[in-house]
Amino acid sequence: MNLHEYQGKELLKSYGVAIQEGTVAHTVEEAVAAYNELSSRTGSPFAVVKAQIHAGGRGKGGGVKLAKNLNDLQTHAGNILGMMLKTPQTPGGMEGPGKLVRKILIAEDAYVPDFESCKEFYISVLTDRETKQNVIIYSTEGGMDIEAVAEQTPHLVHKEYVHPLVGLQAFQARKIAFNLGLSNDAFKQMVKFVSALYNAFVGSDATLFEINPCVVTGNDRVIAVDAKVSLDDNALYRHPELEVLRDEDEEDPTDVEARKYDLNFVNLDGNVGCMVNGAGLAMATMDVIKLSGGEPANFLDVGGTADAARVEQAFRIILKDEKVKAILINIFGGIVRCDRVAQGVIDAYKNIGDIKVPIIVRLQGTNADIAKQMIDESGLAVHSAILLQEAADLVTKVLAES
Repeated sequence: MNLHEYQGKELLKSYGVAIQEGTVAHTVEEAVAAYNELSSRTGSPFAVVKAQIHAGGRGKGGGVKLAKNLNDLQTHAGNILGMMLKTPQTPGGMEGPGKLVRKILIAEDAYVPDFESCKEFYISVLTDRETKQNVIIYSTEGGMDIEAVAEQTPHLVHKEYVHPLVGLQAFQARKIAFNLGLSNDAFKQMVKFVSALYNAFVGSDATLFEINPCVVTGNDRVIAVDAKVSLDDNALYRHPELEVLRDEDEEDPTDVEARKYDLNFVNLDGNVGCMVNGAGLAMATMDVIKLSGGEPANFLDVGGTADAARVEQAFRIILKDEKVKAILINIFGGIVRCDRVAQGVIDAYKNIGDIKVPIIVRLQGTNADIAKQMIDESGLAVHSAILLQEAADLVTKVLAES
């Protein structure tokens, strides 16, 4: 689950991480009120207007503007709110449709009073699956695309691995501050910043905390000027206070619908929809689709307790993708009975009506013989298979005929 910048900063602040203060606004009037409060508190007429969408590179699309006075603030807020913001990370990139900006963050200018004396750094925390450890990635080249920095100047990107059972040690935080070239108060503040950032990552069960840029000001303050935060969906049951931060307007509507029915769904770009029960079987099914000359259109796991109603909803979700030319249902009946899945297929076919794409159903396990008989006698245009190779051959056949 991704958070907006303002939500990520509030989470960081709760763990003692110094942040660029600001207030979220949904209208120009709210933006003006936030600006007046901010300027009276900081004594500065400068403020930053930031579009709040789940995508990076907002500044490249005009989603981040510096307001030098109230008139600037009103102009920028009016222009950004309601715009379809295109960034390299929005769907389709700069050539795509963009994302609608529904809210903005009115934030303090962290670079005042002396912009020239400020330094920008990159710091992120994530899990390295290969080493089975958490890793802090950091660089002196903040404010830039870290991928470009890693490609062009890899020696400027550092990694500090942290064993999850041991935690971040004090010497590691000092090492990071040293490698960033800091000294005196800035060194001490960076050590404190990194320690609090790591605690936030672990404490919130996050998969990513990315601070770019992390700014060290002229008076040695260390501030998170931006925050990209992703939380582990599987751990949200432990954080109900964080789960309510989900913004479904920023998510794929199909993903939102799938979650309502406890379906594990990932949308892909292929032409063959697949419905399975179990993540491992889903991966094998996608391999079969590839070997048959198709491309998987989705990953959809109906789970081990699938019933007819859930199977029907899974059907509806797959059929929303206009690129789907065939559907392969591959079910192993262990906990879930094959005849229940077969009934779901039959019900879905009758209830949805006018399904134009061919459907291949391969059922094995509990009551598989009953399930095959149900499908064969249903009179529907559904192809049934017993062996996985049979299902693969049918996929090849129906794609050739489409």
